Amino acid sequence: MKRFVHNPILEPIKANSWENRSVFNAAAIYSDGLVHIVYRAQGTDMVSRLGLATSNDGFTIKERFDTPIFTPVNHAERDGCEDPRLTVIDDQCIMAYTAYRNHDFPIIFQISLTTINLTDFVKRNWNWKERTLPFPGVRNKDAVIFPRKVDGKYVMFHRIEPSICVSYSEDLKRWHDFKSIMEPRDKMWDSVKIGAAGTPIELNEGYLFIYHGVDEKKHYSLGAALLDKSNPEKVLYRSEKPILTPCEGYECVGDVPNVVFSCGNVQLDDQVIVYYGGADTVLCGASYELNELLPKK
Repeated sequence: MKRFVHNPILEPIKANSWENRSVFNAAAIYSDGLVHIVYRAQGTDMVSRLGLATSNDGFTIKERFDTPIFTPVNHAERDGCEDPRLTVIDDQCIMAYTAYRNHDFPIIFQISLTTINLTDFVKRNWNWKERTLPFPGVRNKDAVIFPRKVDGKYVMFHRIEPSICVSYSEDLKRWHDFKSIMEPRDKMWDSVKIGAAGTPIELNEGYLFIYHGVDEKKHYSLGAALLDKSNPEKVLYRSEKPILTPCEGYECVGDVPNVVFSCGNVQLDDQVIVYYGGADTVLCGASYELNELLPKK
């Protein structure tokens, strides 16, 4: 992938106590002529909150808000709302994120879902709806909602280590038909565990699905898969090599070294922009032309 020449695109702001340590793993949507970047931030208290920045071109930051747009409100997420992923279906913006708490034993991280009207989101009216736990008490993360319903059902990809799983729901609350659809591959860049990156992108050929993989050296890289248009459980293609792997200083040195980790991507014309956290410390961007990402015929 082609890294943005001015990476990182977001760094901690020392004057803001809620984001003075790290800003990384971000969701993204394109709406109302802007890319809206919802990023994870940690500050003095190490609690993860979500901030917002916008961009016209996807890389150059136009506006960044001084206060978080989403913060922990209940026991399940008392120590953080982590790694957001956004999906727009009709006029609804669905956010999947990881609810985290570490004050109890055992430490628990689990998927949480909430929604907001897209108009409210664009107008900065933070009327987030009820927060629900699809799998209460299950250690689970890396959840993303598929951009279209399948047979009238919402589709969610999520990660029970070490695999990417799928589940279905009619109402975003009760989930069923839980199964694994992608597994780690022995002796490859994704040999230890894998998980979803951003929302899959619909193409003529299928759905482009970017995901992360971890190898034996604990290096986090990004790869691509192509999913069947009518059956998202069916993987048509999976990249043999990563499309982005840590090599720059801001990816190799930080709170967690040797990490590129994505929660969001947008398509602008024939270009895919992928937002990723570098070493769990800064937020970066990289791009690919769609014809380069798709498998050669």
